[in-house]
Amino acid sequence: MKIYSLPTLFFLSLLLILPGICQGAISQEQREATYRQLEIFANILSILQENYVEEINTDETLEGAISGMLLALDPHSSYLTAKDFDELQEETRGSFSGIGIEITVRDGILTVISPIAGTPADKAGLQAKDLIVKINGEVTKNMPSMEAIKKLRGPKGSEVTISIYRDGWQDLKEITIVRDTIPLQSVGGFFLEPGFVYINITNFQGQTTKDLKNKLAELEKEEQIKGLILDLRNNPGGLLDQAISVTDTFLEEGLVVYTKGRLPEQNMTFQAHANNGKNLYPLVVLVNEGSASASEIVAGAIQDHKRGVIVGTQTFGKGSVQTILPMPDGAGLRLTTARYYTPNGRSIQATGIVPDVEVPRLPYTEENEEKRVLPDFVREADLKNHILQRNDATEREEGGVSAPPETDTSKEQEAIKQRLKEDNQLRTGLNILKSLNLYTEYKSSPVLPKGGQ
Repeated sequence: MKIYSLPTLFFLSLLLILPGICQGAISQEQREATYRQLEIFANILSILQENYVEEINTDETLEGAISGMLLALDPHSSYLTAKDFDELQEETRGSFSGIGIEITVRDGILTVISPIAGTPADKAGLQAKDLIVKINGEVTKNMPSMEAIKKLRGPKGSEVTISIYRDGWQDLKEITIVRDTIPLQSVGGFFLEPGFVYINITNFQGQTTKDLKNKLAELEKEEQIKGLILDLRNNPGGLLDQAISVTDTFLEEGLVVYTKGRLPEQNMTFQAHANNGKNLYPLVVLVNEGSASASEIVAGAIQDHKRGVIVGTQTFGKGSVQTILPMPDGAGLRLTTARYYTPNGRSIQATGIVPDVEVPRLPYTEENEEKRVLPDFVREADLKNHILQRNDATEREEGGVSAPPETDTSKEQEAIKQRLKEDNQLRTGLNILKSLNLYTEYKSSPVLPKGGQ
């Protein structure tokens, strides 16, 4: 079985799924009741065709009926026209034009799961759990998510205006966003400090694991990695197989995730493989309310295996599996068929992942920074004629006091310092990572002889 999908999607052959659904899951009594309802539906359609005030488009009417039926089940099941199906496959390859958000329907209201980092939606300030009340003036109440996606997407450079409501606001806010090509690259990374790496994954695309391994190999050529921060904040998910293989990169063995549905073929388990001791340095994973689906699989597995520390805020809670069933006319059916569970058997659906260390994101402003009054500390170095520092090991080797190392004031280092200054969750993650690394060194270091000689 090959996996291709968007947040936790399986791409299955029609022949693999339909026999089980048609023969094993529906009784003769249920089938007869269904036929009676279909007869009512056919009669209503015939009445519409003959008596409605205007001539109806039968294809559009049937598509609307199918979409309404699926929307009544859950917010993630939907009917895909042939064009929708092509666009879905295009998105799994990581290339599409739009504003860069993952959305769902909650209580009939279009809700932002997460903006993708660096996209127009992210730059416009959209946040997880924002409610999209209107798109170009059209009310989105009870609008299927696939229809909303079509309205939000469009040619690069074109504009879309959305009306947003956020918890705590008194009124709606209209935001006009210029569409752009959503970037292919889903992995970025650099050294925050010597030995400590920062990796962010914006979503899980077809090349994500390959890109992650290439980035780690590139950084390891610069210097040894002593610890890693994996940033999954505002990552709305993506391909299930990529979430599994990213997790596998940091595990030596054990269960990564498993799924449970009504049919035997929907019950699957996914195991980690031995990495021959690679990538076993201390690990911190950053998450927030915009981390969903595939991101939650990674965070849940890392947490259950006690492989790293999860830092941030509670995740979105999207723990269902969608199966894509190709239809004969090129269309597709996106159907929720199972739930997925962490290695310890926790369902993520509607609850999400609770961090090991909860750290709310604090907004940073230069104005607040300027208002901070620091205490006037006096240290030994401030005293007149204080004795200069002498390093015993340096004196023995060089016969004198070594000069302090030169400070790297490059633009990249300044940008990293500014980022740490503005991002309290990242700062906390780095401090925890240093502590984990120090603890690891303490455990592995021999006891020094008396006198430190």
